[in-house]
Amino acid sequence: MTTPFRDDAPLAPPVGCPAHGADGPGTDRPATAVPGLAVPNPAGPASTGAGPTEPGPTEPGSGEPGSDRPSLDELPVAELRRLYGPEAEADPSGLYEKLRAEYGEVAPVLLHGDLPAWLVLGHSANLTVMRTPSRFSRDSRRWRAFQEGRVGADSPLMPVIAWQPLCVFADGAEHRRLRGAVTDGLNGTDRRGVRRFVTRYTAELVEEFGPTGQAELVSRFAEHLPMLVMTQLVGMPEEYGPRLVDAARDLMKGTETAIASNDHVVAALRRLVERRRTDPAADLCTRLMQHEAGLTDEEVLEHLRVVLLAANETTVNLIADTLKMVLTDERFRAHLSGGHMTVPDALDQVLWDAPPMSLVAGRWATGDTLLGGQRIRSGDMLLLGLAAGNVDPVVRPDLAKPLHGNRSHLSFGSGPHECPGQDIGRAIAETGIDCLLTLLPDLRLAVPEQDLAWTSAWISRHLVALPVEFTPRERQPAQDSARPAPAPAAPPLPPVASAPLPGPTPVGPSAAFGAGPRPGWWARLTWWFRR
Repeated sequence: MTTPFRDDAPLAPPVGCPAHGADGPGTDRPATAVPGLAVPNPAGPASTGAGPTEPGPTEPGSGEPGSDRPSLDELPVAELRRLYGPEAEADPSGLYEKLRAEYGEVAPVLLHGDLPAWLVLGHSANLTVMRTPSRFSRDSRRWRAFQEGRVGADSPLMPVIAWQPLCVFADGAEHRRLRGAVTDGLNGTDRRGVRRFVTRYTAELVEEFGPTGQAELVSRFAEHLPMLVMTQLVGMPEEYGPRLVDAARDLMKGTETAIASNDHVVAALRRLVERRRTDPAADLCTRLMQHEAGLTDEEVLEHLRVVLLAANETTVNLIADTLKMVLTDERFRAHLSGGHMTVPDALDQVLWDAPPMSLVAGRWATGDTLLGGQRIRSGDMLLLGLAAGNVDPVVRPDLAKPLHGNRSHLSFGSGPHECPGQDIGRAIAETGIDCLLTLLPDLRLAVPEQDLAWTSAWISRHLVALPVEFTPRERQPAQDSARPAPAPAAPPLPPVASAPLPGPTPVGPSAAFGAGPRPGWWARLTWWFRR
């Protein structure tokens, strides 16, 4: 999950950050057995508690496996493969397998600007990195490339890895404070209420395109449903929903109006926080504001935005890829119609084969150590290869074998930074797809499967379109009695593409990225997501 950041965020490590001295506190969790997964026990002390791969920091020449390997900065750049460019974007899975064959569990790669990093390919190695923050921190200020001034302010990496005071970039006590508030807030959500909202909005979306007998399910369904539901869970007034959906779609496609769309989302969240100060309700915004962690209004707003936008993007991908699998894989289609396979089974398979995020950037080594037979130096950047780890032949020797009910995939992460909203995301996708198939039981693909297309960037892969046909469905009589009672009228918001609102300055372009018009942080981030 990536995180928005302000354009005025500091580019150099501030005084007192881990880059200037002692390591920050970590929150190690002992490695635990993963249900349904047979992970071998590699050589090395089993009592380290650092996970299922190598032990902690070692000195070069110590005799440990890999201690004689060259460090990342000692490898010739000309020999390393890029995670960007034509090869990576045309066939990211093929690239991962080439790297696995050449390097094993952990491979050196180049990011934009030919900056070196480690891509973690092994399932076991990914779990080690995720579960031991004392060795692999989430604080990007530790990155040696930052400290040495090798990352330009206009680098396309900045929207993904520039540090922000959010739980996703925190370790230790600060992470526990912020993450605890978000986790408790999400756990307070009524799961039955989630399913009621999903059922309602699915029916409304089908009502719009049902009479035509055809639809494009990415743009007409998958890109709408998660945000419509999440706005209700966050606490947005009813009338804000459709316009926030439009703003989120605009953001994630990185259009010319993406900055104005971001301003619209920020303005809506700011007004929500202001309103909940005097009018609390049973929603995520109120739970964050009232949490014992004592979040400031700005911290509440920023974490609401992270939840709203990141949950939307990943769930859009999960819905689209699961629908594609249901419509194109004969085994799934036959099982679903015959009652032998459920939609949750299909979701599990997709989360193994096509995780909503291909990789996550990143983690940063807190000291010299070994991982997957490679020498990791303090300040090295590691990328979590979720898609590569999910097809690791050590844990999946037969990729054709179904994985129904097996949820030991890496798609939601693990350890202290495991996705806190995974249950809600699954509920939205599962209920939405189930309702769609119930309303349109003869749903079928309208084009040959080979005509379907994806766009790929270094951190994710997206289905462009999913055109379908079905028996036209007559419009159903309105059932207003099933709708919840309308909330009091909310203050109006400006159009999505309007000028910034007066008052507190919304996040947007800043002089920190140079003079003259240039894309804002979110436009740059979403361009790398969706191009």
